[in-house]
Amino acid sequence: MISKKIVIVGHFGVGKTSLIRRFVEDVFSADYKVTIGVHILKKTVHVNDKEVNLILWDTEGTDDIEEIRKAYLLGTHGFIFVCDVTRPVTYQNIESQTQYLKDNFNKVPILSIGNKSDLLPKGSISEKKEELEFLDMLVSAKEGNNVQRLFEKIAKILS
Repeated sequence: MISKKIVIVGHFGVGKTSLIRRFVEDVFSADYKVTIGVHILKKTVHVNDKEVNLILWDTEGTDDIEEIRKAYLLGTHGFIFVCDVTRPVTYQNIESQTQYLKDNFNKVPILSIGNKSDLLPKGSISEKKEELEFLDMLVSAKEGNNVQRLFEKIAKILS
């Protein structure tokens, strides 16, 4: 079995914790609890006939990725940058934020995802995908849409 450290980053309230809890525990809670510092959970996935132990670092939300403690980011094998598709402020600087990660963590894969796709009006998801073409995937931690697929995708990239 191989282990891979995945750090989840993004603004306050985009659903980083909810996304991880949906994946690891298959639960969703509407109660919002602020993550202070970092919270670490693990789950094993099977990809390409391999077991990959994903060590998921849930970081506190921040408007500026450079504010995240460097110690949390060291040794990262992959990043998941989460934004809220209903709040443009959470993705308006995504290019500079992901560029910071690329500049400081050479060759570490980054998946940019839009959470809360369940809050989009019915029938508008394909339009939103075009508008947010810089995102790798739309997910919903609340409904579980694409959550398993997201973590399997990063595991495949890293295995």
